[in-house]
Amino acid sequence: MFEAIQKLPPDPILGLTGAFDADPSPRKIDLGAGVYKDESGNTPIFEAVKQAEKLWHEQERTKVYIPQPGYADFNTALLKHVFGAGHPALAAGRIRSVMAPGGCGGLRLGAELVNRSRPGATIWLSQPTWNNHVPLLGGAGLRIHEYPYYDPERHEVDFEAMMEVLSVVPKTDVVLLHACCHNPTGADLTQEQWDQVAELAAEQGFLPFVDLAYQGLGNGLDEDAYGPRRLAEIVPELLLAYSCSKNFGLYRDRIGMVATVAKDAASAEAAETHVTNIARGIYSMSPSHGGAIVKTILGDQRLYGIWKQELDAMRTRINGLRALLADTLEKKQSPVDFSFIRNQRGLFTMLGLTREQMQRLRAEFSIYGVESSRINIAGISPKNVEYLADSIIAVLK
Repeated sequence: MFEAIQKLPPDPILGLTGAFDADPSPRKIDLGAGVYKDESGNTPIFEAVKQAEKLWHEQERTKVYIPQPGYADFNTALLKHVFGAGHPALAAGRIRSVMAPGGCGGLRLGAELVNRSRPGATIWLSQPTWNNHVPLLGGAGLRIHEYPYYDPERHEVDFEAMMEVLSVVPKTDVVLLHACCHNPTGADLTQEQWDQVAELAAEQGFLPFVDLAYQGLGNGLDEDAYGPRRLAEIVPELLLAYSCSKNFGLYRDRIGMVATVAKDAASAEAAETHVTNIARGIYSMSPSHGGAIVKTILGDQRLYGIWKQELDAMRTRINGLRALLADTLEKKQSPVDFSFIRNQRGLFTMLGLTREQMQRLRAEFSIYGVESSRINIAGISPKNVEYLADSIIAVLK
C-alpha cells in the first residue's frame, strides 16, 4: 500500500529546528519556530504552572475519562477570561465551549462544525496568514479564499483593501480573523478597525471565526480580546478558537478550546452537541492535564496573580526586544528603515527580506528564519542583537 507514496519535504517552519540543532556555529540564532524564549534561549515553565501541577497532582484521584466537552470549570473560567465576566452574550447563555487539543484542535473542530452545517463552505483567510491555517481548515472540507491584510511596503494593515473585499463576502461564507499578535506579520487591527469589522460582519451576515492564540502577549489581556468581545456584542453567530500554548507556556500539553456564539441559548447548546460529536469521531475524549492546569490557575486568586505577573513580564520583554532590534539597526545605519518593528505586537514580524536573502542569513550567518522573512522576536537577546543586525545589513547590501 505504501510503496507508491513519496517522502515529503520538512515542514517549512518545524524543519528549521532540526537544521538549527545540527548547525555547529557558536553564533547561530534560532528565529524560526514560534515559541517564547528567555534570555538564555530556553522556553521556561511558568512558576504558576509548576505550582498548579503540584496542587493538581495532590488532589487528582483517578485517570478515568473527563466529560466530553472537557472540565466544566475550565470552560466557564476560560469563557469569562476571553469575553469578560459581564459580557451580555455570556449572560444570555449564547456561548458554549468545548476543550480541544490546543488551538489547532479548536480550529479544526470549528471548521468541521462549519462543514457539517454547510458542506464545502468558503472560508476567507488573511493574506498572509499562519501556514497551518490552510491544512487545518481546508482539511475539514472548506474552500479557501484570501482577503488582503498586510501592506509589505508600508509594513502595516492594509485596512482599506481588506474592508473592500470583506464588503462583498457572501453571508454563506466564513472569515477567519486573528484576534491579536497577527501571525506572521505582527500587525494588528486597532479597536476602531475592529468596530468597523464587527459592523460589517453584522451587516453582511458572514460568520466571523476568530483565532485567539496570544491573549496577553500583545497589549494586555483585555485589550487583546477586544475584537471577539465586540463581535459577540453585535453579530448573531461567532466561532472562536483559543490556544493556551503561548500565554500559559503549555505547548506540549496541547490545550485550547473552541467556543460557539449562537443567536440564542438553545442554538448554542445544539452547537455544543455537534462539536462533541465531531470530537468523538476524531480523537474520542478530551485530554485532561493541560485543562486541569489552566482551570487551577484561573480558579485560584494567588496563582492567577503569579501567572499574570509572568505574562506581563513576557509581553514587556518582547516589546523591549522589538525596540532593541529596531534601534540597533538604525544605529548601524541600515539601508532599510525597520522602525515598523517597534509598533507591531506579539512574537512575529516580517523583515521584508527576499527568499534569497533569508537563505543567505541561514547559509552564511547561521541565522534561522522562515523564508517568507518571518522571524520570532523572542529569539533575539542583548547578546546576539548586534550580530543579527550586522548580518541583516550584510545581506541587504
